[in-house]
Amino acid sequence: MKKQHIVTLILSCVIFAGCNYSKGAKKDLRTGLSFSYNGFIVHDVLLIDPANKRMTDNKVQLNTHIAIVALGLNNYGLKDGKVFPGMMLLVTDKKGTPVLNAADLFAGDQGHPPESATELRGDITIAKPMVAGETYHVKMRVWDKVKADNELNIEAELVIQ
Repeated sequence: MKKQHIVTLILSCVIFAGCNYSKGAKKDLRTGLSFSYNGFIVHDVLLIDPANKRMTDNKVQLNTHIAIVALGLNNYGLKDGKVFPGMMLLVTDKKGTPVLNAADLFAGDQGHPPESATELRGDITIAKPMVAGETYHVKMRVWDKVKADNELNIEAELVIQ
């Protein structure tokens, strides 16, 4: 009987390890950026400043460009050897009014080789109607159009200076 439990435990571990399933969450305490993922494998998510460097806080200058970058994104579903990501980017003011609303930046896309979709970048222009002294909420969602359960959700607050 004890031998049967050990065999069952070993088989369960092998099956679980073979699933390639990933889930987790992380928050950058310096910038306030947080992300959670389900199904995807994600190395990191960063706020990138106008000089293309990792940001150390959430303060941004008006009339500049920043980005949210997902690094090491893997475990896509394949269709004809290609991956099909979706990416939504939403920036709202303190009242919840959208100042940027892109439902799917990859709409109509014809797919990509898996190795070219491991780093996805959402660029944000910090300009009117944004106002210095205000805080804006950013949401970015990445999903897999082949494996419906795969998603990455990112949120951050940006303080405009």
